[in-house]
Amino acid sequence: MPILDEKLGDIYDEVLRRNPGEDEFHQAVREVLDSLGPVVAKHPEYTDAAVIRRLCEPERQIIFRVPWVDDSGTVRINRGFRVEFNSALGPYKGGLRFHPTVYLGIVKFLGFEQIFKNSLTGMPIGGGKGGSDFDPKGRSDGEVMRFCQAFMTELYRHIGEHTDVPAGDIGVGGREIGYLFGQYKRITNRYESGVLTGKGLTWGGSQVRTEATGYGTAFFVEEMLKTRGDSFDGKKVVVSGSGNVAIYAAEKVRRLGGTVIACSDSNGYVVDEQGIDVDLLKDVKEKRRARVADYAEARPGARYVEGGSVWDVPCDVALPCATQNELNGRDAATLVGNGCAIVAEGANMPCTPDAVRLFADAGVLFAPGKAANAGGVATSALEMQQNASRDSWTFDHTERRLADIMHGIHDRCLEAADLYGKPGNYLAGANIAGFIQVADAMLALGVI
Repeated sequence: MPILDEKLGDIYDEVLRRNPGEDEFHQAVREVLDSLGPVVAKHPEYTDAAVIRRLCEPERQIIFRVPWVDDSGTVRINRGFRVEFNSALGPYKGGLRFHPTVYLGIVKFLGFEQIFKNSLTGMPIGGGKGGSDFDPKGRSDGEVMRFCQAFMTELYRHIGEHTDVPAGDIGVGGREIGYLFGQYKRITNRYESGVLTGKGLTWGGSQVRTEATGYGTAFFVEEMLKTRGDSFDGKKVVVSGSGNVAIYAAEKVRRLGGTVIACSDSNGYVVDEQGIDVDLLKDVKEKRRARVADYAEARPGARYVEGGSVWDVPCDVALPCATQNELNGRDAATLVGNGCAIVAEGANMPCTPDAVRLFADAGVLFAPGKAANAGGVATSALEMQQNASRDSWTFDHTERRLADIMHGIHDRCLEAADLYGKPGNYLAGANIAGFIQVADAMLALGVI
C-alpha cells in the first residue's frame, strides 16, 4: 500500500479512530486519499480549510427502528439507515439498499463514493446513501409492502426533492420504490414526484433508468477502447452478477459489437461462448427470479459451473457488476494471465485494493465504479429534471443524454489524471476530478 502524504495520513488515522470497525468505509476513504497528494501540494487551501476532514465526516447520520408485521402475524424489527454525506453541490442523492449485510459502515462507504460519483456527472447533486438489513428475498409482496411503509414512516421526515432524493440499489427495485413513494404521498399529502427516483414510467419515472447503470458502464468502456484505437468488435467480455447492472451492461455490449461470454450469481457462473442470450437471461432473472443454472439448462451449448470464480473465464474485458470486494488479487492475477486488457467496475468498489494495484502494475486499463457506474445516478438526475418540469422524454433522447454524460465523465477523468501527473490513470483522475469540484464548492460555502 502506498505511503500517504503526511497531512493526508493524519486525516486517515483520524477516520480509523472515529469510525472503528467500518472496514468498507476505511477502504473507500483510503482509495480517494491515495490520489490526492499532488492536489493538496498544489492547493494547500484544501487542507488549510479542513475540506478533506469535513468531507470524511457525514453531515448527518440517521439510524432508526423499522417495526413491521409478517404474513404470520409475527412482529419483526429491522434497522434503517440514511447517511446524508455531503450537500455542497446539491440535495443528497443516492440509493437505498435492502440486504442482510447492510450496516452503518456499508452505508457510509456507499455514501462517500456517491459524493465523487455524483460530482463527476457534472450535475447539481450531493452524495448520500441509505438502506436496511431487511432481506426482501423470499418475502411476499404484502410483507415487502408493509416493510417499505414502515421504513418510509420514519424516513419521510428526512427527505424531499430539495433536501434528499433516494433511489434504488440492491434489493430495492421498481416494486419497492412504488411502495415507498405511495407511503410518502399518503403521509405528506403531496405528489412530490422528485422525492424518489427509479419510479415506474406511468407515474413519473424516466426512460432508460432501468438500463442506465449497465448501459453507462458499456459507454464508458467504449471510450476507454477508443483511447487505444480500438472498439468492442470481436472482444470477449465477462460480466459478474446477473442482476440489473449485469443484464443491461451485457445488452449494450452486444449492441456495441462485443460478446459477453459469461455471467454469474451467488451460486455459480454460466459460460456461453456463443454470447449470453440477454432475452433469456432477463426471463430467468427478472420474470422467473431463478438462478443462472436455469439459464444453462435452457440454452444449448451453455455450461454451468457451480461455485468457483467467473474471473477464471478468459476475456478481453472484465466488468465486475455484483457487489463490493468481489474481485480479489487472485482473480486479478488470473485475468491478467489470461490477457484481459480492460476492467471497469459496474458495481460499487467491487475490486479489492490488491486487485487494483495488480491491474496498474500489469498495464490493464482500470475504471473505478465512481466513474464507470455513474450512469444510474446520472439518469436519476435526468428523472429529477423531468419531474421538476412536469415533462417526459423519449427513450432515445434520454439515452443520448446518458451517453453524453458518460463520455464527459471519461474525458474529465483523463484530463485530471494528465493535469496532476498521472496520465492514463482513471482511478486517480476520477478521484481528483470528483474531489476538486466538491472541494471548491465547500470553500465557496464557508465553514458549514
